[in-house]
Formats: sequence, structure tokens, C-alpha cells
Amino acid sequence: MEVEMKIRGLMVDPVTNTPIVLLKDIGSDTVLPIWVGVYEANAIALEIEKVTTPRPMTHDLIKNVLTGLDALVHKVVVTELKDDTFFAVIWLEKEGRVVSIDSRPSDALALALRMDCPIFVEEQVLKTSKQASNLSERATADELRKLLEGLSDDDLGKYKM
Repeated sequence: MEVEMKIRGLMVDPVTNTPIVLLKDIGSDTVLPIWVGVYEANAIALEIEKVTTPRPMTHDLIKNVLTGLDALVHKVVVTELKDDTFFAVIWLEKEGRVVSIDSRPSDALALALRMDCPIFVEEQVLKTSKQASNLSERATADELRKLLEGLSDDDLGKYKM
């Protein structure tokens, strides 16, 4: 079963200085952090802030290609968490034919923002992610989990690169 999520914000992991995209379940307080690369975080931040660049960035190019081909992006789904790596699928439709495209979650999320399509996470991914964080014995991981769970809207300011 898929759970619909929204991008709640971006933050930086205080331990590793790696960007984190925060996905929030639209029907509950569940938050899923996904660690992403700096360039992907920048692509997401640019779209969240509605910053236009002088020339199309990679995800803008993908949007332009899909739009030019009259392809629709129905949804993106974070489908799996395996060996601490998230996997995603982009669901496209072209001339009545539905196609699934393997993707990194960061790229799928950046495209979802640009195409204004829904974001989903498989329920099993949410359960696996919770189990993984609950099994962690490191104090820093517990501290980070508590920090993420306790975030309010005021805590999620503008993301700076």
C-alpha cells in the first residue's frame, strides 16, 4: 500500500553535514528523512523556492522533454529501502501506455515538484525505516531521530546552499 507524502522541507544532518529531504505523511505526523546529495538538494531547494535559473537545470530539462513528448507524470513512489539505500519509481504515461522508470528518490522528488505530481512511499518502506532507526544503538542516530520527529513549521526555514 502506498502512503501519500509531501515534501516538508530540507535540512542538513548535523552529524554528517549531508542534506536531508523530509517527507511527511499527509494523513499523519509520520516523517521520513531521506539523505540526498548536495546537487539534488539544490535542485529540490530551487523548485521549493521557485527560483528560476538562466538556463534549464537537469530536472528542468527532463520536465521540458516529457512535456514536449506529451508524456504525463502520474506519480513518484519511494518503493524500497535496501542496505540503507532508498529506491524510487517514476510513473509516466504516453499515448495511453504507462511506464515505470527506475530512479533515485532525490531525482524523482525534484521531478515531482516540477511536474506537480503526487509523491508516495510504500508503507513497507516506512515500517522498515522506523525499524532501522529503532534498532540503532548509536546516540547520534537517536538524537537525530528525536530532532526530526520534533520539528515544527518554524524549524524548517529556507534551505541555504
